[in-house]
Amino acid sequence: MSTLYKPGRHPGPPDLSGRRLPMRTLHQPWMRSHRAEHEPVYFGRTGDNRFDAPDGSFGVLYLAGDAHCAFIETFGHGHAGGHRFVTTAALQARGLSSVEFPAPLRLVDLTDAGLARIGADMRLCAGEYEVSQAWAAALFGHDDRPDGLYYRARHDASRFCAAVFDRCEPGVTAIRLGSLAERRHRALLAELLDAYDFGLLD
Repeated sequence: MSTLYKPGRHPGPPDLSGRRLPMRTLHQPWMRSHRAEHEPVYFGRTGDNRFDAPDGSFGVLYLAGDAHCAFIETFGHGHAGGHRFVTTAALQARGLSSVEFPAPLRLVDLTDAGLARIGADMRLCAGEYEVSQAWAAALFGHDDRPDGLYYRARHDASRFCAAVFDRCEPGVTAIRLGSLAERRHRALLAELLDAYDFGLLD
């Protein structure tokens, strides 16, 4: 008789010192959704986010691979199983910015086979923050000195995110694109609302 597998809590990081990390090198514009009154580039040390340093010893900048990812990772929280909508005020409160780095980013690949190669699985990108932060610290301190982590978005697994370590802060630039409530983004907003079946409330 087979035993029912219950995945439970994701394990903490093993000793990774003897392993080559699975890396992905990317040089592209990234998107960032942020509070409109704040600067786009912010390497946070609060411990409030998935791959933050558990002891605040390094900062992390969270980025989306495209506008779809930035939208759903910002507004997708709290809508599981319910009516999905966003208000104009909520859109106006968030700015969208394009972020670029002067050199390609070397990111630990936490997608597909990359997870298995370091003894992890998808719970790392969707489970408890205490565990994922311990992994972030272990990967940050690895001899391969990665620039950050590359992983699938929690709310749309076809999209990708990056958690970039503050060792990459020198030379980073950002262009503010305004909020999705602005007239110039009308077509993009309509596309996003349709893609994720969101309603818009005034």
